[in-house]
Amino acid sequence: MSSLRSEENGDIVVVYFNEAKILDEARIQQIGKELMDMVAKASSGKLLVCFQGVTFMSSAMIGKIILLNKKCKETNVKLKLCDICDNVLEVFKLMRLNKILDIHPDVDKAIAAFEKKGWFG
Repeated sequence: MSSLRSEENGDIVVVYFNEAKILDEARIQQIGKELMDMVAKASSGKLLVCFQGVTFMSSAMIGKIILLNKKCKETNVKLKLCDICDNVLEVFKLMRLNKILDIHPDVDKAIAAFEKKGWFG
C-alpha cells in the first residue's frame, strides 16, 4: 500500500500523506522512496508536499524531508511544504528548518507562492 497520494494542480505535483502518525521505520523508508519518486514525477519542476492530517512524525521522517529538499535543489525542482500542524511546525522551527524549507499555511497559499518571484521563487 502506498504511503502517499498525489494529484496534479495545473503544472504542480501535490503530494499528500495517507497517515496521521509517521513513526514506523519501515514505513518511513517507503515514504522516503516515494517522495524521491515524486521529484522525478514533477516534470514541470514544481512539487508541493501537503502535511494535512499529519499529527506526529519521527526524527527519521524529518531526515527524509531534508533529503527531499536536497534532491529538489539538485534537480532544479521547486519544493514547497504546507498544512504543517502546530506541534510538527514547532519542531521544524526548533531545528531551524523553517529557514531552509519553504513552508506555507495551506495549499492555496503554497500554490500561489509558486507564481511569485523572490527568494524561493
